[in-house]
Amino acid sequence: MEEKYVIGVDFGSDSVRATVVSTVSGREAGSGTAFYPRWKKGLYQHPGQCIFRQHPLDYLEAFESCVKGAVSGLSKEQRDNIVGIGVDTTGSTPASVNREGVPLALTEEFAEDENAMFYLWKDHSAAEEAEEVDRAFTQGSEIDYSKYQGKYCAEWFWAKILHTVRTDEKIKKAAYTWLEHCDWMVGVLCGNTRPEEIYHSACAAGHKALWHSEWNGLPSAEILGSLDPYLVRVRERYGQAPKPAPIKAGQLTWQWAERLGLPETVSVSGSSFDAHAGAVGAGIREKTVVCTLGTSAVDMLVEKADFLKGKDIRRFGGQAENSILPDLVGIETGQAAFGDIFGWFKRVMMWPISQAKDYLGEAVYEKLHRSMEETMLVRLQEAAAGLPSETFPMALDWFNGRRYPDTDDACSAIISDLTLGTQAPELFQGLVFGAVSGLKRIIDGFEEAGLEIDKVTAVGGISKKSSYVMQMMADLLGKKIEILDADQTCALGAAIYGAVAGGVYENVQTASAKMAAKCIGEFVPDKNRSEVYRQHYEKYICLTKLADMI
Repeated sequence: MEEKYVIGVDFGSDSVRATVVSTVSGREAGSGTAFYPRWKKGLYQHPGQCIFRQHPLDYLEAFESCVKGAVSGLSKEQRDNIVGIGVDTTGSTPASVNREGVPLALTEEFAEDENAMFYLWKDHSAAEEAEEVDRAFTQGSEIDYSKYQGKYCAEWFWAKILHTVRTDEKIKKAAYTWLEHCDWMVGVLCGNTRPEEIYHSACAAGHKALWHSEWNGLPSAEILGSLDPYLVRVRERYGQAPKPAPIKAGQLTWQWAERLGLPETVSVSGSSFDAHAGAVGAGIREKTVVCTLGTSAVDMLVEKADFLKGKDIRRFGGQAENSILPDLVGIETGQAAFGDIFGWFKRVMMWPISQAKDYLGEAVYEKLHRSMEETMLVRLQEAAAGLPSETFPMALDWFNGRRYPDTDDACSAIISDLTLGTQAPELFQGLVFGAVSGLKRIIDGFEEAGLEIDKVTAVGGISKKSSYVMQMMADLLGKKIEILDADQTCALGAAIYGAVAGGVYENVQTASAKMAAKCIGEFVPDKNRSEVYRQHYEKYICLTKLADMI
């Protein structure tokens, strides 16, 4: 087979990563990373109000920068042999757009209006609207729209739109409709963002907008209209039915080809959310859970629709048709905070150091601060690993609300069993156990519902950086955890989609056999610790019940 190349681009919460991959060997030929310049400055984010917005220029500028970086070391022959490009993004991350599909923040009138920007997935400002949407979808209709997704979440499409049009009349009047980031990027690259004609991701449509074949599309106009007539307009202007990510959505425009230094013959695939692409990059198949461990945790499974019939798993995860692999049902679950929990604790631990500037002088302070910033979590893990496993504080993982089971955006974390003798490493031990316990609770729920899970694969930064977290996960789950060789499985999955769209492979499964990440290590449960952790896990479950009563 002639060696062709594809580009996978992964839009994360803080940055964009691009990888150039050989379709023959799966070898990475180039890579690039670019941070969102405005986001990096702390703009458009208000954690205390659960508001996280991103400017579309951040996406466009960072995309161009990271792709140029990824192809900069390629020869002319390699560049000429690039045949496809695929993208994934966070989600649900929608924005209001005009009639041409241009985000309102790219117009002069709304250039610095946060409500005209993309609402990042973790924006929970629509918590009240999510509750109202959930009531309408479950109690106000003959169809139970929660059947495949469970409780409607503030992170999702309809809740964010409803919140905005209720609180900002100017945006409501100017917005022709709304588009997901993953759909908009495909439209941008193909040169057509018109809402009636743009590609729609099966992943975004199914998991967040609740598109399903059982009710022939989006929720009914009647039920959306009961919430706000504006939502009916969004429904009417939705355009094409959603399609799987591996389809060819179009060709790269000559303008983008010129800007990126790529051939105009490059095919653009459909899109997906980041963790879904990551599951493909990890070579997902039936009876396998792929855990993407980053700031949050997103866990993916695929199953045949017939196998899922009669199994109610809505408490523990959401289902969508064609969302990961065509012709299978993608199951998405996870935790709203995972790595973010450890990041929070590091910030708490860093506070005294941040106050030392006046005492140490700027040069000494900067050196100390940088050193502690880089090593804090490493030292905590080393210290925690040497602690006994019989006793430690217990923590719930609900630092950013609870995604699953039983979605609740308003709930918060609890830390118990603290004493005057509790030290930082012991507290860190409890935080890690709480994060891992949240995953166990989800997997137990799936297995009790009849899903078979033979294998757990972990991807994302934590899986390769923290043997402490991964060993605890294996011990508590009582399952072997595989670690893969790819640093950017989400971008790799997007590249695999691009390889199918570019005509190199007939389907994702065939492409994955050549291109997906390979296992480089595993964590095996320690039987003694597993037994001790099972006893601690019972305390975790008791704490969840107590928290739900408060």
